[in-house]
Amino acid sequence: MLLRRIAPALVGLALVGWAIVALAQDAPPRGRAPRVVGFRDPIVPTARVTFNRDVAPILQARCQSCHHDGGIAPFPLVTYADAYAHKGSMVVSTQNRTMPPWRVDSACTDFQDDPSLTPAEIATFSDWFDLGAVAGDPKDLPPPLTFSDGWQLGQPDKVLTMSAPMTPDFSRGDVYRCFVMPTGLADDRWVNAVEVSPGVGKMVHHVLLFVDTTGESESLDAADPGPGYSCFGGPGFTLQNALGGWVPGSVPSRLPDGIGLRLPKNSRVVMQVHYSALSGVSAPDVTSVALHYSTKPIRQELRILPLINQSFIIPAGAKDQVVTASVPIVPIPVHVLSITPHMHLLGRTMHVGTTLPNGSQKCLVDVPDWSFHWQRQYNFREPLAIPAGSRLDLVAHYDNSEENPQNVSHPPREVRWGENTTDEMCIAFLAFTIDGENLLAPAGATPMAKRQKFDPFWEVDWKPVPPPAPFEVPQHWNHH
Repeated sequence: MLLRRIAPALVGLALVGWAIVALAQDAPPRGRAPRVVGFRDPIVPTARVTFNRDVAPILQARCQSCHHDGGIAPFPLVTYADAYAHKGSMVVSTQNRTMPPWRVDSACTDFQDDPSLTPAEIATFSDWFDLGAVAGDPKDLPPPLTFSDGWQLGQPDKVLTMSAPMTPDFSRGDVYRCFVMPTGLADDRWVNAVEVSPGVGKMVHHVLLFVDTTGESESLDAADPGPGYSCFGGPGFTLQNALGGWVPGSVPSRLPDGIGLRLPKNSRVVMQVHYSALSGVSAPDVTSVALHYSTKPIRQELRILPLINQSFIIPAGAKDQVVTASVPIVPIPVHVLSITPHMHLLGRTMHVGTTLPNGSQKCLVDVPDWSFHWQRQYNFREPLAIPAGSRLDLVAHYDNSEENPQNVSHPPREVRWGENTTDEMCIAFLAFTIDGENLLAPAGATPMAKRQKFDPFWEVDWKPVPPPAPFEVPQHWNHH
């Protein structure tokens, strides 16, 4: 029953790659390098590395999407003066691979938008520094890139925002507040992308977006003084579906043609904002949501599976506590478009893989050095086929010792599942489509092909559970 109550409230996190605008808050590196990248270019020594010819193209390709005026990074890296002012930190952060931020091992599988630097590119930064960090010939400088000051995906079809600024009261800890935003839609729409713009990014722990078609949320809002209403543990009404969300480090993107998120007419988008008392910030927040509608016919609806364990215990002082979750049998063939790992401050590593009916194994995501301060959805370069009869397994490691610099409890205390930042979570959200669904099928097609709605079958047949006792974690899934 707990999964049935909480899983819908968690579903929105899985769509962050289609629903969000990021705020970079990268934490200091610890543990092993966050990914493994093989040689793609030979390292060719050069007598004189210059900014204009050698460094600027790399910054444009890998860094400036965040590091520009008005971007999510704390400083720009657009001009020679920008780069020269940060030349030392550029060398260090690229050599230890904390920048560009990419918290997964690229050897696991092919993801879209992987910004990982090649060894040759890393050497270019250090060679430029060692050789005097000169500007070089102005004729070698590539044309500057242009950046939008507004929404990252362009002009949205609809912008929803809070009715009034919200200043959370942290006297009792973290604050969960829900804000009701009517869509005013006269007809059903399919949503292709959602972006969330947090007003005070350092204070906002995460944002979830739910859809209310009954008006229950407005009654809850009217009964609670101030902007919105208190909603710790969930939005408090019968859920129809979710639209997405935002977590630190999230990057927005559009769904592929033919796949969409349903937004019914006359509905309300209810935005649950988790304000963190640990942020050290208390200021008026106005968070907004941008909706981008699909312009192409929709053949399949996007759905979410939370691969989740909510019954774990992390003992005080445990340096390497293993937590697992599984879907023993995938009942129907699906394609997985993305995966979103999620833990809190004690998380160290996470590996998610699938075992196919023929016994072969496939890596879905490998996070060798988790950072709570930089999270995102990872979109597969090509949707991954998961045939019926496959198995899904998650293995995560947690550090609840004094040696973990992210541990805020001194001395350490026992930690379980919970929604506060100081609690823990163990989830990987899988965004998927059903192979047999075709909403464009003609009249008389099979019920599955023409189906307009789909029951949350993972709560009946596709239920995430802790692995049974015989399950043994493959050795290559462990990171120490």
